[in-house]
Parts: sequence; C-alpha cells; structure tokens
Amino acid sequence: MTWQEVEKFTKADSAGSCAALLPVGATEQHGPHLGCGMDSEIAEKLSKSIGEITDIAVLPTLPYGCSIGHSKKWPGTIALQPKTLIDVVKEIGDWVAYSGFKRLFILNSHVSNFAPLRCALEMLRAEHDDLMVALINSATISERVRERHFWDADDWHANEAETSLMMAVAPEMVRADKLKESDDPDRTENCVFSHPVNRTSLNGVTGKPSEASIEKGQELFSWMVSDLSDVINKGIKEQPPLPYSYHSPINSDK
Repeated sequence: MTWQEVEKFTKADSAGSCAALLPVGATEQHGPHLGCGMDSEIAEKLSKSIGEITDIAVLPTLPYGCSIGHSKKWPGTIALQPKTLIDVVKEIGDWVAYSGFKRLFILNSHVSNFAPLRCALEMLRAEHDDLMVALINSATISERVRERHFWDADDWHANEAETSLMMAVAPEMVRADKLKESDDPDRTENCVFSHPVNRTSLNGVTGKPSEASIEKGQELFSWMVSDLSDVINKGIKEQPPLPYSYHSPINSDK
C-alpha cells in the first residue's frame, strides 16, 4: 500500500476501520516433513484472506519469533530472545499508533510467542491511550479450531493440523514422502516441568502428521478464516467499557 492507501484506513471521515492486523510467525524446524517457515506461512495466508473480507489493513508478516525452546539439535530454527520480540513488536505498535490506527490485532501463529507478545501488548496500551491492542492465537481462534489442533497431542508441533493446513494453502512446504515416518508421540503428559523439544521429541514432531490430508486442511483453514473474521469485525466495532484514560489520577472521573 502507498501512504495514501494506508490513510484510508485511518481516517474516520472516510469510514475507515482505523484497524491494522500484524501477523507474527516464526522460523523453526517442523520435523522431516514440513518447511521451517510453516508458522509464518499460515500467519500470512490467514491474514491475507482476512484482509480480503474485512475492513482492515494487513501489515507485513514478522517471520521470526521466540523459538528458543526448539534447542539447537535441528538446523533451520532462527530464534529471537523473548525480550527482543517484546521490543520489536512494541516498536512496531508505536508506529502503528503514529500512523493513526486506533486498533491493532496481533495474530500469533507460534505458541511460544504468546508471553512476549502479551508483554508488548501491556506496554503499548500503557503508552498509547488511543490504541486498543488484541492478541489472537491462530490455533485457538474458536473451540472447533482449537479441537482440531489438539486432537493428536497436547504439546503438538508439526502435527496433523499443521500438516493439513500446509497441504491446503502451501503444498510446497510439505514433503509427502516423509509423512509416515514423521509421527512422534506426546511425551509431556504428567510432566511438572516444561522441557525443550529435543527432550520431548525424536525428530522435532509431536503428533500424527501421517493423518493429514488436503481436505482436512481446506476445512480447517475455512473455519479459521470464518471465525477470525467474526472476531475482527467484532473488534472493529468495540469501544472501551469505560471512557477513562490509562493515566487518570487516582479517584478521578476522567
């Protein structure tokens, strides 16, 4: 978009939504059968679809995230430290606000990004009174989407759901000849501690990618688009429950 096209989203007098969507993915190993950019790919494809059916400006995808939990056992993981991701997203959010947007939806497609993204959200809303920030995880947009992601493992990764999605929207990311040998069980049940992936998986996978199919991926992706568009449209209309400034003095009515 040109700056004039961006401005159309931020001008209330032109019926703009004043809303922007930031896709945040990751670059990390996804087992023998999936490309390392899977998380970024689904974030970008999903956001692009949302941009086509809602009144929202879609920002470029952030392709790196907090992937340090994948250890150094498998090549292909390019990770940011949590504090780095916080700073990067905070500064992106600052400039979203400076551009005139009033609502920022952060679409996260990598589980371990959530904590630093939540920290960035807290910092942004404390600094920008006129910017509302929402954090949405792509795998838990709705209950039906969540169930599809978790059916074969609680600590899932590169599982049936992710593999099916790639078959449907980015087939070049899938190595079909590796599917049968890629299944690996979830070993985290009843664990007290959280362990890095090299201590929970033999090949970087947790789940059953051998169960994946294009049809399953098409259905799941359609659910994700539909359910996320509902959330976005609801958020575009939302106002704060109470009209107070973050910086209101104690016991103030302003």
